[in-house]
Amino acid sequence: MNNRFKFGLIGKNISYSFSKKYFTEKFQKLGLNTFRYHNYDLPEIEEFPFILYQREEDFKGFNVTIPYKESIIKYLDEVEEEALEIGAVNTIKVTLENKLIGYNTDVYGFQKSIESILKKHHKKALILGTGGASKAVSYALNKLKIEHKFVSRKGSENNFLYSDLNEKIIQKYTVIINCTPLGTHPNIEDSPNIPYQHITNKHLLFDLIYNPAETKFLKQGKKRGTITKNGYEMLELQAEKSWEIWNS
Repeated sequence: MNNRFKFGLIGKNISYSFSKKYFTEKFQKLGLNTFRYHNYDLPEIEEFPFILYQREEDFKGFNVTIPYKESIIKYLDEVEEEALEIGAVNTIKVTLENKLIGYNTDVYGFQKSIESILKKHHKKALILGTGGASKAVSYALNKLKIEHKFVSRKGSENNFLYSDLNEKIIQKYTVIINCTPLGTHPNIEDSPNIPYQHITNKHLLFDLIYNPAETKFLKQGKKRGTITKNGYEMLELQAEKSWEIWNS
């Protein structure tokens, strides 16, 4: 009999977390009264093993969020192929033998969430930020056959610098996805430094942030008639996928 009942979120500054509330409500709905979901707010990823060793046979799975989606990998016994290619893990399954297997459900969540709002002319995308989430977004865009470039503060081959962005680039790249934490509550006046004046109603702005529901980034787009979407549905979809993996 599998008596595992503990789940958790690994991250930093995660008191605002979506996952804990989502899964606690899910357990209640399903009548899983013994199941528990905890936030593990770690100042350093090196503390991760200490959580496990408390009572490892109680754990069934973890979610992983900023900033540990990449650095968690070294603690895992196995990483599923897609997550390995992406280089980021946001879901961990703990097997009965206490093996840790890493997955990436962000790809699934993002792809399903953006697919329904894409138009035929959305052929090129800019990904703002280069962290673990942006890698999953890039992987999903490849699956959707949408050409894309990253935008970051440091230059590299497939990147634009924020200072490179001009009218010509913005007009060509009609999908813009914010994978940075800029604009997250409580810093709701922040937004990525892009030339919003060149955005038109041909654009689609997608923000992985869900709190607030409408970030300054999305508001700037809406003002110019763009399609906008926040990260809430993506989170729900990836959470459901995690649940599926833990129970498989």
